[in-house]
Amino acid sequence: MGVTLPTSSSLTELAEAALRACGAPGLVAAGELAARTPVTGATLGGITATTSVDEAVDRAGSAFQVWRTTPGPLRGELIRQFAMLLRTHKADLGRLVQLEVGKIESEALGEVQEMIDICDFAVGLSRQLHGLTIASERPGHRLMEQWHPLGPTGVITAFNFPVAVWSWNAALAVVCGNPVIWKPSDLTPLTAIATTAMFDQAAAAVGAPPHLSQVVLGGADVGAALVAHPGVPLISATGSTRMGQQVAGVVANRFGRSILELGGNNAAIVAPSADIELVVRGMTFAAAGTAGQRCTSLRRAIVHESRVDEVVERMSAAYASLPVGSPLDAGTLVGPLITGTAFDRMQAAIETARSDGGAVAVGGERLFADEAPDAAYVHPTIVTMPKQTDIVATETFAPLLYVLTYDDFEEAIELQNGVPQGLASSIFTTDLREAERFCAADGSDCGIANVNIGPSGAEIGGAFGGEKATGGGRESGSDAWKAYMRRSTNTINYSNDLPLAQGVKFA
Repeated sequence: MGVTLPTSSSLTELAEAALRACGAPGLVAAGELAARTPVTGATLGGITATTSVDEAVDRAGSAFQVWRTTPGPLRGELIRQFAMLLRTHKADLGRLVQLEVGKIESEALGEVQEMIDICDFAVGLSRQLHGLTIASERPGHRLMEQWHPLGPTGVITAFNFPVAVWSWNAALAVVCGNPVIWKPSDLTPLTAIATTAMFDQAAAAVGAPPHLSQVVLGGADVGAALVAHPGVPLISATGSTRMGQQVAGVVANRFGRSILELGGNNAAIVAPSADIELVVRGMTFAAAGTAGQRCTSLRRAIVHESRVDEVVERMSAAYASLPVGSPLDAGTLVGPLITGTAFDRMQAAIETARSDGGAVAVGGERLFADEAPDAAYVHPTIVTMPKQTDIVATETFAPLLYVLTYDDFEEAIELQNGVPQGLASSIFTTDLREAERFCAADGSDCGIANVNIGPSGAEIGGAFGGEKATGGGRESGSDAWKAYMRRSTNTINYSNDLPLAQGVKFA
């Protein structure tokens, strides 16, 4: 099986066109940073380094002095204008996501749609940043709380959702009154540059102060400088559990706050009553979509022993028919892994699983090595396992699905919860008692628990995040906005007396 991949020059032309459409500068021949595409493994061009972390924090601090007292609805107008630009340039930004991440068109456009959706959410939120009025025990007193802007917000994003995760944070932070400093993955600088160019256009249209959103490009040293800076009271970081442990320690040591979105080792329980059509469709997308490179990708299928043969047979057939190839081709469903290192890690995990008694049911082989020696295309893989071993409990960021079996529902819950991570989970069942138990306090221990859909793919209306080694952070919808603000509790005495709380007498 072969594939026809676009030329490096044509990919560079696509990137240049998309950048300029978004109002961003184009590529340079030999910049300080290189932009690479996983589609072929080629370098698209160079990028000139941006401002330093210290400069960005100083500028953000100046912007904060103005923005924190700007009325919330006016902050929301900036986000509304930004969302309009995203709608206009949805295809352009989506194309950059395809080029830098390797996503198929519908997933790339879906990511930009997530940006638009969270902007719409944030615009409404800008008129609802409300506190509480609380009953006071003292006559002639009013007790209330207010939410105030916190300050410059540092956002560190991973390669797999190069713009959506930034928008979850930035849209809320900005309407809450905070400037944003963005450290994108060094694998995805172009999407960050294009997004920031559009944001700057929206900011200028409403007369907002400059430097409300800035990008600092570079490697781990740049991220470390942002995390350590005392002028950044909040760090939102998406990445590995190991990275999150480092971030949490540094930020806590300087009494800052952190929102951590870390690893996921997500499972789906397939119960005896499960609808097999939902199982196959839901689990195939969740495990193989985005080449298994979502935080919420399905890693483990926990299948009742009475259904396991059927599930493996049907899933293997679905996997065998998945079109793998260039994400720019209309018929492709699975694009490349981000780097060759990701492929090597996947192969090492498969070999470890085999040594633990696992058997490959389908997939695992590298594809198009002759056509694209610098890219990493792979056939999505299913491995049946005799038990939940250490490698199964370790997240491998690739289209690698382990299948485990269970007999008793309590065993299924134990397997589901028996890994360090706690991001997303799901169950396929038509038994109401099983569904409710799965979502109950003694069911799934994850931040996301779904019924009759896979664990992958979240709407912005709900808060996104997980427990345990996933970090405990929450982004996007619900009341996640409170993480970007500071709470002030106020007691107002409008009487002529001065009673003390708890009946204390001091006179």
